[in-house]
Amino acid sequence: MEFDLLAFEGPLAQRGIGVIAPFDLALERELWRWVPMEVSLHLARTPYEPVPVSMEMAQLVSDSRHLAAATRDVLHVEPEVVAYLCSSGSFINGVDYERSLTKAICDAGAPDAVTTSGALAEVLGQLDLRNVSVLTPYVEDLTEKLHDFLAELGVRTVSSDHLGLGGGIWKVSYRTIAERILAADHPDAEAIFVSCTNLPTYDVIEPLEAALGKPVLTANQLTMWACLKRMGLPIVGPGKWLREVS
Repeated sequence: MEFDLLAFEGPLAQRGIGVIAPFDLALERELWRWVPMEVSLHLARTPYEPVPVSMEMAQLVSDSRHLAAATRDVLHVEPEVVAYLCSSGSFINGVDYERSLTKAICDAGAPDAVTTSGALAEVLGQLDLRNVSVLTPYVEDLTEKLHDFLAELGVRTVSSDHLGLGGGIWKVSYRTIAERILAADHPDAEAIFVSCTNLPTYDVIEPLEAALGKPVLTANQLTMWACLKRMGLPIVGPGKWLREVS
């Protein structure tokens, strides 16, 4: 029996993204939908903390020492960029602290680094957005920290809604998310930002953008966009406005 080895070229040369996720992330399957076939995601997690989603948790999972250790855990598979995939952990202490987190990741050996809130800041600047609506799954005081972060960027929160959840965020249905995004919208909002990398959003983005006529920006979407941009790769998945700045 003849066997044609030439038929087995490949696999595609692998390109990697290191992902540092909070210990409670449950949406790995959504993350993979945001990247092309040749990109592999290499996940590391922050240490488990027995606290609900809260101001306290955001502080605990954003410890730069944990991010440095997680970075070192993924470096051996040669990622081109390492992402800190957490909204609240990257906005909790403001813009300067967000920048210090990317520095901590690079200082630990990453060739490049992004955070979810840093990606948000980048997109807001590139799309020249100054008035946004916000939806979060968090409690009120943590949501207000997001407002503060946006204000530091010169962006006004014109309306806001929050689900008040202390856990199980990945279990929220698309119907609930879509209803709350529609309710959070405001005539003065140039875009809607949906926070939290543990909140499923992939399949609601395009229909809501079509219905509202404005960008619907979500945490996992922005983080993966920022990584792919640094790798010279186009956006994968929904996001009409993001494709314009890829």
